Amino acid sequence: MKKGSFSGRRNELEEKFFTQRDEELLRALREKAASQERKRALAEASGIEDEDLLDQLDRLEVCGETLAALSLVPLVAVAWADGKIDAEERRAVLAAAEQRGIERDQAGYQLLDRWLGKKPNARLLEVWRGYVAALVPSLSDTAREALKKDLLGRARAVAEAAGGLLGFGNKISASEQAVLDDLQKAFG
Repeated sequence: MKKGSFSGRRNELEEKFFTQRDEELLRALREKAASQERKRALAEASGIEDEDLLDQLDRLEVCGETLAALSLVPLVAVAWADGKIDAEERRAVLAAAEQRGIERDQAGYQLLDRWLGKKPNARLLEVWRGYVAALVPSLSDTAREALKKDLLGRARAVAEAAGGLLGFGNKISASEQAVLDDLQKAFG
């Protein structure tokens, strides 16, 4: 093997290594810029200023377009309280989404549908609690109570959607009631 060909090969490998490294750095920079843009848009849409909460929402793929779906996380949590979602609970959650103006062709509806198809990570409910904690101080007492009443009413409707045996008995299971109680605590 000639000495010159080894040197040439070495240069070629070095160049390839640095080209790959440059591409990785550029990809990381692009992703960081995209993440910052998504968080800026989310902050504008939601009024949230807490960077940590915005980071968590971004990691959960919640953006300005899907923010409305975040308001329905409690309904999803109640629906999954017993470890499965039945058809009536699913219909109740999707009806609540449509009442909120979330249409089938929107990203928020698709995200919600994914949460109903596969139980979301428990972290999602924690992030929702953070969202409420950031939102509540900016609300008047009247607005906070109205939001709480609306949200808990919709969550209770989901819990009641499949409850009871043939329409008799307790319509809300113990696990659903525990989730409802937990949701109420989020409002302070």
